[in-house]
Amino acid sequence: MVGATPAGRGAGRPEPAASVRDTRHVEMVATRAVLEHERARGFEPRDVSAHKCGYDVESRDPARQRLRFIEVKGRVTSAATVTCTRNEILTALNEPDRFLLALVEVEGDAARTLAYVPRPFGREPDFGAASVTYKLADLLARPGRVEVHP
Repeated sequence: MVGATPAGRGAGRPEPAASVRDTRHVEMVATRAVLEHERARGFEPRDVSAHKCGYDVESRDPARQRLRFIEVKGRVTSAATVTCTRNEILTALNEPDRFLLALVEVEGDAARTLAYVPRPFGREPDFGAASVTYKLADLLARPGRVEVHP
């Protein structure tokens, strides 16, 4: 139940199950928006998020016979940060010309904005880091960002 406050919890904080459901929904809406955008541009995308390969969408450019790797990060309108795994960051650094970070603002069941950020990361995370949290504003200010309105 969202907003319940069992002992030891802060008032108004969602219970973990509700939070996980909400996160999955946001990611699903965001991924769907990226897949639709890729198809509209003539690419052949496929969702590979279950494979944990460092990106969520593999998108084939039939004209150039080349794959692009897209990591999708869906965020609610009020979000100020995004967390990327070590694997996602290393994949981006190892494939800088083929990797894109897709930042998708989700409101309810709709994607409001979609921005592709090429070369989103400047360096690899420390050895012991499992993930790194970035400010959305900083990622969106990176050179080469392309904003798309789904």
